[in-house]
Parts: sequence; C-alpha cells; structure tokens
Amino acid sequence: MKIAVGSDEKTYLTDFVIEELGKKGVEVELHGPLKGEKLEWADVAQRVSERVREGACDQGILFCWTGTGVSIAANKVPGIRAALCTDARTAEGARKWNDANVLAMSLRATSPVVAREILDAWLASGPEENEKMNIDKVSEIEKKYCLQPAPGLRDKIRRKK
Repeated sequence: MKIAVGSDEKTYLTDFVIEELGKKGVEVELHGPLKGEKLEWADVAQRVSERVREGACDQGILFCWTGTGVSIAANKVPGIRAALCTDARTAEGARKWNDANVLAMSLRATSPVVAREILDAWLASGPEENEKMNIDKVSEIEKKYCLQPAPGLRDKIRRKK
C-alpha cells in the first residue's frame, strides 16, 4: 500500500505518523513541508488528493492546524472522500460506511497515542458491501454538481470584493 502524506507544517505529530506508517510496511509519499516544499494547506490537500485520484497512491493522509481546511480542500477534488477523524471509531466508520480515501487529522488536537489508534482503525477497515448503495449515491451527487458553477456562492464572493 502506498499513502500520500501532506501537511502545511512539519511537526512532531507528522513525523510520528510517518514513522508509524513505516513500521506498518506502508510506502509513504511526502508532500509540502514534509518534503521540504513551502506550500499552504490548500495546495498540500490538492496535491495529495490528486495523487489518490489518479491512482498513484492508494490513500492519503493530511494535516493542518484543525484538520478542517485540508478536509474541505481535499473534498473538492472529484473522487476524493476525505474524513476529518478525531478518534479511532470515527476513522473506522469513515472507511466502513463512507469508503473514505483521505484521512485528515488536526495538528492541534491529535496526540500521538490517538493518532496511532486512528491509523490502526483506518488501515484495518475497508468499505462494507451493504454501504455500496450509499457510497454510489455520494458519487452521483458529486457527478451532478462537479462541473456546474455554484452561482449563489460565486455571486456572494463577488460582492465581498
């Protein structure tokens, strides 16, 4: 298994997770400051998500201060189902019920102990067959809106400028 890992900053937690993945025999592809690149969280999320989308990596793991920004940005890439996970049960559910393919974690709120539990649950879980219908529905929603502009949001952004 190959996992793309990215963050907008290199921290003890990112180093810890990379080391844990190595111990589990996972091949890791680094992005952003983890690779020595100066990238913002949105850029890192896009790069990692594109690597998963194109099949170069099986999954992705993203970090930012809250984990929210990278999960929002990652979910803009078609085919990506990023889940912000704060505990092992959420990570397990994200894989089983949502077929999540990108894990997002908070640099601020995740301890190494909890990160290890999240990784263990994430890597041990996979999509359940009885959730295929719902997972497919999410893909259909994505197809419906993916190429359409969001006129209300676009107008709102213009008014702010």
